[in-house]
Amino acid sequence: MTLDRNRPPEPLEPVPFGVPTAFRTTMANGLRVVIVDDERIPLSSYRLVFLTGDANEPRNEIGINSALASMLTEGTENHSSRELAEKIERLGASLSASSNDDFTMIAASALSMYAADMIELLAEIVFSPTFPENELDLYRRNSIEGLKFQRSQPSFLANEQVAKLLYGQHPYATISPKLADIERLTRDALEKARRREFLPNNAVFIAVGDVRKDELLLQLEEHFGDWEPGDRHVHELSQPPVRTARSLTIVDRPGSAQANIVIANRTIPRNHADYFPLIVMNQVLGAGASSRVFMNLREEKGYTYGAYTRLDTKRLDGSIEATAEVRTAVTGESLKEFFYELNRIRDERVIDEEIDDAKNFLTGVFPIRAETQEGLTSLVVSQELYGLPHDYLDTYRSHIEAVTADDIQRVANEYIRPAEMAIVIVGDAGEILPQAREWAETVEIFDKDGNERDMKEYEIVANTDAADVAGEWTLALNFMGSDVEIKMHLEQDGSSVSGKLVTMLGEGTINGGRVNGSRVTATAITELQGQEVEFAITGTAEGDELSGVITSEMLPGDLEFKGTRAA
Repeated sequence: MTLDRNRPPEPLEPVPFGVPTAFRTTMANGLRVVIVDDERIPLSSYRLVFLTGDANEPRNEIGINSALASMLTEGTENHSSRELAEKIERLGASLSASSNDDFTMIAASALSMYAADMIELLAEIVFSPTFPENELDLYRRNSIEGLKFQRSQPSFLANEQVAKLLYGQHPYATISPKLADIERLTRDALEKARRREFLPNNAVFIAVGDVRKDELLLQLEEHFGDWEPGDRHVHELSQPPVRTARSLTIVDRPGSAQANIVIANRTIPRNHADYFPLIVMNQVLGAGASSRVFMNLREEKGYTYGAYTRLDTKRLDGSIEATAEVRTAVTGESLKEFFYELNRIRDERVIDEEIDDAKNFLTGVFPIRAETQEGLTSLVVSQELYGLPHDYLDTYRSHIEAVTADDIQRVANEYIRPAEMAIVIVGDAGEILPQAREWAETVEIFDKDGNERDMKEYEIVANTDAADVAGEWTLALNFMGSDVEIKMHLEQDGSSVSGKLVTMLGEGTINGGRVNGSRVTATAITELQGQEVEFAITGTAEGDELSGVITSEMLPGDLEFKGTRAA
């Protein structure tokens, strides 16, 4: 037998895959129970999921749901936060709570021999949390610091704008509470939210693993049987806006060496009939490292380390996003290639080889996701919460195999609408605007705090001759109330700037800096403890004086500076 090394080996035959049949019942108080008996290992996973999430929060209580989830394990009538943690540790178990737009979930996992202990603990944190004031204060302080950190992250700034553009007044437009929302959190508000949302007729209990069904049902009856049902407070939600034109939104991060691009429009909710052809289409377009977008922007053009598309489907709606972090200088060219691929998937029929590759990946990775008990639990939870058919897991691969090239082209034309897409770019607005404005009918610019900026100031800068900034600079940084002196050497060729920044943390190299009029933007890159760290420099030059700010993800905030140039 001759081995042809020019062709990849044929894929192996599909391995038979099946999920144990789920037992479903509903308790007298309305609590739905789903049990999947999987005895491969002596471990049990539990999920108590409430069918309302952050999107159902009252508009004057943004953040209450995530705070409620976080505080559930911080103390009960029987255990302090520390005692609860120690008890969970002794059992070798895990117990946590979280929320997202659609659901609030309590998750637990333990050896099967501790099943009764875990059900008791679950009931304890549901029915008798005390929300201790000291723990709530710690939550507020940590959350406020977390909000500050978020605003230093380009991905958060991009997602914030994308959500607003796609969802308008719909609650999906809010991806994070604000400082005032966190500060107004109280124990009474948390208790009211618990009583409002934690209802048995608003919940599903899911158990997966080495579960003895009859014993578990008795334990649930013992601990949750007296739980009184109530009125579900499901708010009437605003409809997301209908987009009719392409828009460009820039979030200004002066001096940023990279531009974070997100191009998005709305698609379908998770339980939509077009879900399967859409995920195959997405796999071809940009879901992986062999997809079209990745091969184009990274492998052929070298604009980025990675370019992808992502399908995000929720209970009420969904979206598709094309994303990449590219060098600022190639922002415009990257948009050109993104829209080339977004149009190509609509206009050209996908070839059989691409479809086969996408299907092989999706059908091959699906059983792997169910190999672990946590993976299987996640699949069962998704099936139950999104109202998917009872045979969804068993028929997943056959649904993927049934997708045709015609299906892909149909859903591409229906759900990828380049003429209506929202373009959001986080980076140096002065550099990005001239490259990107031709790609949209409307343009708006915000700072990183979400305040809209006047676009004229960026247009004026772009059309002004570059100031002379070459030379040796001494910069006085305002660091926590004290002046810290650092050195900066700049070389200038027209509007381009390079050089080095010398700080107490080491020497950073400046490449690709720009001077537009009197405005200087540059990024110094240094290495700290094996990690690459960027310092974005933005300043205004007036003769031999330079003033501005230095920002970095590792700094607690922007550092203002004033500098002078050596004669």
